[in-house]
Amino acid sequence: MKKTLLLIIILAFIILFNAFYIIDETEQVIITQFGKPVGNAKLNAGLNFKIPFIQKVHYFDKRILEWDGDAKQIPTSDKRYIWLDTFSRWKIVDPLKFYETTRIEANAHSRLDDIISGTTRDIISSHKLIDIVRSSNREMLFTNEYQPSSFGEDNKIEKIKKGRAAIAELIYDNSLSKISEYGIELIDVEIKRLNYNKEVQSKVFDRMVSERNKIAAQYRSEGEGKSAEILGRMRKELDQIESEAYQTAQEIKGKADAETIKIYANAYNKDPKFYEFMKTLETYEQTIGENNTLILSTDSDYFKYLKQIK
Repeated sequence: MKKTLLLIIILAFIILFNAFYIIDETEQVIITQFGKPVGNAKLNAGLNFKIPFIQKVHYFDKRILEWDGDAKQIPTSDKRYIWLDTFSRWKIVDPLKFYETTRIEANAHSRLDDIISGTTRDIISSHKLIDIVRSSNREMLFTNEYQPSSFGEDNKIEKIKKGRAAIAELIYDNSLSKISEYGIELIDVEIKRLNYNKEVQSKVFDRMVSERNKIAAQYRSEGEGKSAEILGRMRKELDQIESEAYQTAQEIKGKADAETIKIYANAYNKDPKFYEFMKTLETYEQTIGENNTLILSTDSDYFKYLKQIK
């Protein structure tokens, strides 16, 4: 008797446990009976009742979810092959329709991948690369070292017709109606990353290297010109300094010679004979030596002071 009662209590507990379910604040629920939905979706959090064992609870997230697609290679209208990576945010707004069309989130991701990726390919292939890269025609600012206009007209920035933000919005608009059929609200679609394929990438890198080489050549040319200018200015200043120094030296020498002449003149005027005697002795010192030979007549004034010695 006790065993039967205990068994009844356990069965009652299992039935009651299976009859109630809890909905969290972040969840919404669909009840199915033999695989078919029963009633409307349960959107409010709390404790709820279902027929035990017959009915099954299916939980779906009520929060904003993320879809992150794989990068795909897509050609633009100007025949530029690029790798494009997009992402989107979405939300389950009709759980009943979502269950009937996709069942689980993994299937929803597959639908999003098909729709958004296909729409992205169609739209990207009908626009130029510049429209996907830039969002506006605002004037681009360059550093002093890089000015495209200095390298020719080929570097002129092309004007865009739509722009990156408008293209992302266009992908969103074209995908919205298709995705709503699955009970999903598409919140946004954004371009996460854009890159060239390897072939185009190498050409872009070559062009970047070429532009940097042009910048380096321009720097070298400007440096050589500046060097020549500095050397020319230095040579000019040096010539000017040497000229002014030579002029100053000549002025000093001129003043010294004038002072010397003045001193000699004063000395000569005081004692002309003594001055003549001293100059004659200086002449002897400069002309008479062991290796010098002078041939003079006996009446020459050259030795007049020697003749006076007795």
